[in-house]
Amino acid sequence: MEPASEANELSVVPKQENHREGHLISEQVTSDHEVALTAAQDKLHNAAVVIFCISCITFISSYLGGLVTVSVPQISSDLHLSPGMKLWPVSMYTLGTGCTLLISGAVSDVVGNKPTFLTGCFLQSVFSMACGLAHSGTQLIIFRVISGIAASFCLPSAMSIITEHFPSGKFRNIALALMGSGQPIGFGVGLLLGGVFADTVGWRWGFYSAAIANSPVLLLSTQQLPGKIKQEGIIWRRLIFGIDWVGALAASAALALLSYALAVITDDVSKIHDATTIIFLCLFGGLITFFIFWQNRQEKHSRPTLIKNSLWKKVGFTCICINVFMIWGAFNAFEQMVNFFFQDVQQLSVLATSVRFIPVTVMGLLTSLATGIFLHRVRADTLINGATILSSLSPLLLALIDPTWIYWRCAFFAMCLNPIAADVLFTVSSLIIAGMFPAETQGLAAGVFNTVSQFGRTIGLALVALIANSVTEKDSTSDNDSPGALMVGYRASFWFLFAMNFASLVVSLIGLRKIGNVGRKGPPDV
Repeated sequence: MEPASEANELSVVPKQENHREGHLISEQVTSDHEVALTAAQDKLHNAAVVIFCISCITFISSYLGGLVTVSVPQISSDLHLSPGMKLWPVSMYTLGTGCTLLISGAVSDVVGNKPTFLTGCFLQSVFSMACGLAHSGTQLIIFRVISGIAASFCLPSAMSIITEHFPSGKFRNIALALMGSGQPIGFGVGLLLGGVFADTVGWRWGFYSAAIANSPVLLLSTQQLPGKIKQEGIIWRRLIFGIDWVGALAASAALALLSYALAVITDDVSKIHDATTIIFLCLFGGLITFFIFWQNRQEKHSRPTLIKNSLWKKVGFTCICINVFMIWGAFNAFEQMVNFFFQDVQQLSVLATSVRFIPVTVMGLLTSLATGIFLHRVRADTLINGATILSSLSPLLLALIDPTWIYWRCAFFAMCLNPIAADVLFTVSSLIIAGMFPAETQGLAAGVFNTVSQFGRTIGLALVALIANSVTEKDSTSDNDSPGALMVGYRASFWFLFAMNFASLVVSLIGLRKIGNVGRKGPPDV
């Protein structure tokens, strides 16, 4: 019996050891699973914080745009702006932004996305408050220009942060779409609260509220946004030799000259014959010609360039830039002109006008989210063409509208349709343009996209204002400020915006038919 007993005891020992080993393995697997789950949660949290901070800044920038759009009549009255200059608080902001986007995008690639983004956030907060404290039209316009420059620091660096920290595919699509959704939501909220402020405590509180909201976002971004530490010596060396400063300054100066000349002509059409205007336009043409030759020289000698001339030979890139220019120009100009239609023709209050812009916010959000979710499954040209057709109906409806009709009969549908093309194009064009630039120059890529869109806004706004003023003056048999006389000019501007949308559709049908899918992993099919 003793040998059997010893054998039983010996056989128990390995069973106990196997049990302990199995338990340890189970604990290890559980621990690894918890670590992986925690890491995934941290990654998701960091991604959410990045998207939140970036979306908030785009929201605030667009909020200020909506605020100024709906408050223009009150602002021009309080600060004694001439009729032709009442759009300057809007157009000079886009001037400041559009003229510095290429430079700020290139700088963000050198000094880092985070410091550039934080600089823009800080300046936006300071000069939003300054706009509220302005005591003259000149002060407000200057502060709006600097606010536009602040936005130019934020936009390219924000898009570069997304492309750097989100891999190509569905998550990058959603991140860009959420960033883009901050624009229609911010614009709509700005219109709504701008009307509330204008009819109650005053339009200045709109700027104060933007500065107040911007401050906590700045603090959160300082603490939470990811950023790479770069060596100071390398930064200064790249700042001096790694950026095409000659090309950047030439392009910025050309855009500034053209924008200012258009603003002056909008104020008074007869000033197109003034020597100053002619000189500005000639300088613009000369600088653009110089910029093209300079970029060709830089590319030929393998030196830093802003936009390689060879890029324009790619049909997809050229056509998408044309579309961004026309669609965003038409979108922004429509918002401003329909605001004038509600207030000047239908004689609505600022608050009643702002409420009518709520569909823009809702449709903008829904369009951005849908684009981000489904972009990797649908051909980009199909999305762009469909969205452009829908948005082209918006100015067409306003061109045919009877001012005595109730809101729900026609204007409501126009407000719903207008943001669709702009929001679809924001995500699609961002991906296309970013895919054509190297990873180390994503800030510049974002600068190119935003420059084209801001330039489109400036030109579109100037042209519709010029058309509306000219037609009203020529066709009016009575007071030019009467609702009937103004409607003649506004109707002509809506027809022009419809033509812009239609022209964009033609470009898409011809030039983007081979664009394929741009929302999947890997480079876009352009």
